[in-house]
Amino acid sequence: MSRTQTLDREVGRALPALSAAAKRGLGDPAPAELVMIRASQINHCAFCLDMHLRPARENGECEERIALLDAWEEAGDRYSGRERAAPALTEAVTVLTDGFVPDAVYDTAAKHFDQGELARLIGLVAVVNGWSRLMVGRRILPGGYRP
Repeated sequence: MSRTQTLDREVGRALPALSAAAKRGLGDPAPAELVMIRASQINHCAFCLDMHLRPARENGECEERIALLDAWEEAGDRYSGRERAAPALTEAVTVLTDGFVPDAVYDTAAKHFDQGELARLIGLVAVVNGWSRLMVGRRILPGGYRP
């Protein structure tokens, strides 16, 4: 099987539209970038990491915070409360092996994001997880993403 397979055209057009819709209204791009990188890390999706690291850097994300994202809980004050709530929610929504998102995680996120932002953030996590599953499932390698 080829490791350079592509996606169906309709799916390939729908995902960016859904992603853009989820990002609108989040204001500061940092939490969105952190969400996309963190979900990609959890899903072991090299294509998605490659796709999201570039825009994170272009939006001013520093290398230290990118490198520490996999251990954000231990990173001290490198992330604001809002920026810590985003990867916590991302992890809870991405890894549903224990059932629902824990109330404490949801409540913390709800303190930092209004209801519209919270809905968009969860939508963004869902989109990134969709991307990851498609790319990993189709065995699409990093380096092929073109904005």
